[in-house]
Amino acid sequence: MAVSAGSVIEAIPAAFRRMGLILFQPFDAGKWFVLGFCAWLAQLGEGGGPNFNFNFNAGGGDFDGFARVVKEHLDLIILIAALALLVGLALGLLITWLSSRGKFMFLDGVVRNRGAVVEPWRQYRAPANSLFWFRLVFGLAVLLLLVVIGGVCVGIAWIDIERATFSGATLGAMLLGFALLFPLMLITNLISSLLEDFVVPVMYLRGLRVWPAWGVVYRELVRGHVGPVLLFYLMKVVMGMAVALVAILVCCITCCIVALPYIGTVILLPLPVFMRCYSLCYIEQYGPGWELFAAGAREAPPSAPLPPAGPEGGVE
Repeated sequence: MAVSAGSVIEAIPAAFRRMGLILFQPFDAGKWFVLGFCAWLAQLGEGGGPNFNFNFNAGGGDFDGFARVVKEHLDLIILIAALALLVGLALGLLITWLSSRGKFMFLDGVVRNRGAVVEPWRQYRAPANSLFWFRLVFGLAVLLLLVVIGGVCVGIAWIDIERATFSGATLGAMLLGFALLFPLMLITNLISSLLEDFVVPVMYLRGLRVWPAWGVVYRELVRGHVGPVLLFYLMKVVMGMAVALVAILVCCITCCIVALPYIGTVILLPLPVFMRCYSLCYIEQYGPGWELFAAGAREAPPSAPLPPAGPEGGVE
């Protein structure tokens, strides 16, 4: 079914009005804190993290000293890296599962203008599990590609690592790594953005699992509207920078209190609510059948929970 493309400009005031309606008309502190929890859960594992600065001072802190340390302690480095990878994978699984639930909980709270945890946690278990399995497979595929790229680059530079020198082999490995990582980063970010902005709302609105929802997004939102979708993401980049500036300003004013988990999300709640509303208001412009807020205004939820099917429904 052909639909008209949305306007990235008209969605901005609509999103502001919707954000004001949800958070301030009237102001409800209880709903604010609950919706803030859902937003925090939805954002787990995303955004910036702590910065780790390693200072190798062996051999005067130059490349030769670093390469010598790697060569002398290679077995220990591999063991530590393997253990860190296992712990990271386990933690990543938990975070991905929780945030997949959180995305539907936060979306439900925004669409239906409410603060609830238990009901949407149970109600959207099946679509959230479908989302979790997709994100898990996608994340493992990206990790595998990173390992392959890293292995190829290390193999190219190995002769320099053995000799503890920096030459054309290492430079070539670095250039190759950048040439492969840059497009991988772009593709990964694009898929993640489409998943967040379009696929999850389609799953919520139409009661679909993740792969059928991808099909709907491609056929009805992206195909024939590539230009408007690109403009949508350009606008999101601009608004993302503005949101980051506001967050930094609030961080300075509050003496970095907003850096605390959950507390920061509660303080800055208008920002994630606005950004969530922006993508939904953009989608609603695509015509009948895309009115998420109108569907959410009904007493019943927009879509019934999906029955468990295969591995996607097997996680509680």
